[in-house]
Amino acid sequence: MMAWTANNLVFGVGLATLLYYIQRTIFRRQTTKLPGPPAQSWLFGLSQLFFEADDIAVLQEEWVRKYGPVLDLPGFFGARRVLLCDPKAAAHFYARETTTYRMEAFTKRFVELLFGKGLLSADGHNHKRQRKALTPGFSNQAIRALTGVFYDSFYKLKTNWDTIIEGAAGEALIDVQGWMNKVALDTIGVAGFSHDFGTLQGQHSVVAETFDSFTRVQNKPPSYRSLIMSLFVPVLPFLLKLPGNPRLRSVKKLHKATGEVADDLLKRMRDEKAAKSSKEKGPRSLIETLILAEGANSSQISLTQEEVSAQMKTLILAGYETTSVILTWALISLAMNKDIQDALRAEISEINGDPTYEQLLTGLPLLDAVMKETLRLNPPVGRTQRLAFEDDIIPLSQPIKTADGQMTDSIFVAAGTLVQVPIRYMNRSTILWGEDAREFKPSRWLSAEAGIPDKAKEVHGFAHILTFSDGPRTCLGRQFATVEFKAVFSRLIRNYEFSLPDGKDTKLENVLGVLPRPRVAGQEGSRVPMLIKRVE
Repeated sequence: MMAWTANNLVFGVGLATLLYYIQRTIFRRQTTKLPGPPAQSWLFGLSQLFFEADDIAVLQEEWVRKYGPVLDLPGFFGARRVLLCDPKAAAHFYARETTTYRMEAFTKRFVELLFGKGLLSADGHNHKRQRKALTPGFSNQAIRALTGVFYDSFYKLKTNWDTIIEGAAGEALIDVQGWMNKVALDTIGVAGFSHDFGTLQGQHSVVAETFDSFTRVQNKPPSYRSLIMSLFVPVLPFLLKLPGNPRLRSVKKLHKATGEVADDLLKRMRDEKAAKSSKEKGPRSLIETLILAEGANSSQISLTQEEVSAQMKTLILAGYETTSVILTWALISLAMNKDIQDALRAEISEINGDPTYEQLLTGLPLLDAVMKETLRLNPPVGRTQRLAFEDDIIPLSQPIKTADGQMTDSIFVAAGTLVQVPIRYMNRSTILWGEDAREFKPSRWLSAEAGIPDKAKEVHGFAHILTFSDGPRTCLGRQFATVEFKAVFSRLIRNYEFSLPDGKDTKLENVLGVLPRPRVAGQEGSRVPMLIKRVE
C-alpha cells in the first residue's frame, strides 16, 4: 500500500511538472520565434551548460555573435526563454519591471523566505509605495551625514591591521575579504540602524557567522540533484522548505538572525521615538525613516510592521554582501595592477585628511574610475529574469532576423514567457565595450566621450552599466554604496600597499555565498589572502 502511494506521488509530481512546462510553452506560443542555441537535452535544455561554464558571459557572447542580440534559450521539457542582449530591449524590459515583468511565484517565495515581504519581492503599487517610504533615508543630505561613519569603520580596521603588520615585521598576509565583511557589516549596522555589530572590535555576530556559512555549504560544482531541484521547484515551491537542504538551513538561520536584530532595533527605536519631543523633526537614521513610515497616518506613506522588518533585513543583507564583494574585487584588481594602485595612491595623497563628501563625489576622478570599472566587471547579481504577466511588444535598437527568416525591429512577447537580461554579459560584452571589454581598464572612464564606445552608451542605467539594475527597481542604495566604497577604499589605498602572493599568476575562482564571491584557488570558504604593508 505504501509503495503504491509513493508511486502515485512520484507520478503525480512528474505529471504536474510536465503539464506546467507544456502550459508554459502553450502560453508563449505567439511569442516571436527567435533563433538560438540547440538544447543539450529535451529534459534539461541548456541548464547543465550554464552550471558548468567558467564564465557564462563569454558563452552568451558567442551566441549573440552567431544568432543575434535577441535569442531563444532552451529550458526544461522543451520550454524556452527569451534572452535580451539588445540595449534598447533591455531598457524597455527594466522600465516595465514590477508591472508587465515580475518574479515567478517560486522566486518570489524564495526572496520572501530570505528577506521577508519587503521591497525586493513587492510588485506594482506595493513596490512604489514601499520605495517612496524608504527614499528619504537615501537622500544626498542623509548620506552626507553618514560619511563619518564610513571613515570610522576604516579606522577601526586600521587599528587591527597596524597591530598585525607590526607583529609581522612590516608585512603581513591578511585575508582581505574576511575584513571587508566586517567593515561592510559594521557600517550598515551603524549607518542604517544605529547598531554596532562590533565585528571590527572582535565581537561575535550571529549574522556574520551565518553569512560566512553560505560559502561553506556548497563549494563543489552543482550536481544533477541541483538540476532536478531546479526542474521541480518552479512547479512545487514548497520544495524550497523541505528539510535536509544545507543551503536552506543557512537561509533559515540567516532569516532568524537578521529578524532578531531587526526586531530588537525596531523596539529600541520605537521606545526612543516615544520619548522624543514632538517638536523634533526629521529622521536621524534610516531606521527612524522606517519607523516614521510604519503605521503612518493618511497624509504619510504607510508601511506595515512586517514590511518595516523586511526592509531592515534587506538592507542588512544587501549592505553587507554587495559592499564586501565589490571592495574585495577592487583590491584584487589593484593588487594585480600596481601601476594603477600607485597612481590612485598619488591622487588620494594630494588631499589632506579624509576626503569630504563633495571630494568623494567629484574630486577624485581615478578613484571614481576604479570604482566604476570594478562595478562593470564584477556585478554581484549576474542577471535579471522575470515572467511576462501580460502581452508586450519589445523594441530593438537594430533589426534582427527571426527564426523564420523575417526581418523585424521589435518582438512580440506573449504572457507566460520567461524573459532574461544578462547583466554580466551586458557589462563585459566586447560587442558593446570593445575588444578590451574584459580587461580592468579604469582609464576608459577618465574620458567619457573617448573612452566609452557609442554602443555601450546605449545601455541605460548608472554609468551605462546594469550593476545597479535600471527602471523602477534600480538600486535605491546606489549613492550609499558608491560613497561608502569611495570613503573606505580611498583610506585603504592611502594607508596600505596590496599585493597577491603569486602576483598576476594568482588563480581566482568564484564561490557561492548569498551572492558569488571571489576567492584564491585552494583557499577555504571565500578567503582572499594578500600581502599588506603600511604606506607612510
